[in-house]
Amino acid sequence: MPKSHFAGFTSTETFTRVPDSFFGLLAGIDSLEELKVTLYMIWQAEHAETRIPALALADLQKDKTLMAGLTTEGLLQGVEQAVQRGTLLRVDSSGGGLFLLNSPRGRAAAEALEKTPARGASSSAEMASRPNIFKLYEENIGPLTGMMAEVLKDAERDYPAEWIAEAVQTAVEMNKRNWKYIEAILKRWKEEGRAEEQNRREHQKDDGGNVLDKVEAFRRRK
Repeated sequence: MPKSHFAGFTSTETFTRVPDSFFGLLAGIDSLEELKVTLYMIWQAEHAETRIPALALADLQKDKTLMAGLTTEGLLQGVEQAVQRGTLLRVDSSGGGLFLLNSPRGRAAAEALEKTPARGASSSAEMASRPNIFKLYEENIGPLTGMMAEVLKDAERDYPAEWIAEAVQTAVEMNKRNWKYIEAILKRWKEEGRAEEQNRREHQKDDGGNVLDKVEAFRRRK
């Protein structure tokens, strides 16, 4: 049966960023299974909605698009080859391992998983409800460094997830795209109180630059 003709990419769909260093690896990747798994994990890392962008083998096997061109044996082979090459990280767990792209966010997440006692191979669906603070930072503030990843992990322990997301959004709308400003918002809410029903729009209903003034005043007190 002839393959259907691809109509072409569109201007309305999302695109996945591929690291330039990946193309330097192409000369050494002679396995179609490894290539498919690696590209799939790059796509997953770009679009993951979980705090920890890790996938168990069960997650990979459930994806019909990926598995349409792979056997279970081929999937295992591709994953193992990618781990051996270093493009993927493997964190041991009771369910056979969790896999992450070897990127700054992936390395920070792997370190966090290594420090978590009694890890289980949680699937992406089980982690989907957790906030992805790393992706939130990268999409709104800038590239994630190892040091910044540690700061963000501390923030997750200190503040509710919805506070962090709202503080980031407030900083973006105030054109103050830096963590110090976001942290000042969070500290002010924590010290001065913040009603649960209060949302971002209510913060911006104040006249002029009231939010900005309050945060700047709070920072000066420090």
